[in-house]
Amino acid sequence: MNEDVRLTAWVRGRVQGVGFRWFTRAEALEIGGLAGFASNLGDGRVQVVAEGPRENCEKLLDWLASGDTPGRVAGVTEIWDTPRGGYEGFDIR
Repeated sequence: MNEDVRLTAWVRGRVQGVGFRWFTRAEALEIGGLAGFASNLGDGRVQVVAEGPRENCEKLLDWLASGDTPGRVAGVTEIWDTPRGGYEGFDIR
């Protein structure tokens, strides 16, 4: 069963000022079925929130940690939860 979930991921490394949020949105749209956002944090990390089928969220998480992203990802921390809703699509904040 591929239930809907909420993924919150914090990506650290050189991930601001390199188009990371834009490419994260593009990847989420390419995977499909995801709603949420990517946002820069004051400490240099990017926060990614994605809601949708678990398999699609796992694909996005795999991409975030793959090294095939802009900049340089030093690590990704994630938590899983139940979806809260309220997102129209996948945005850049």
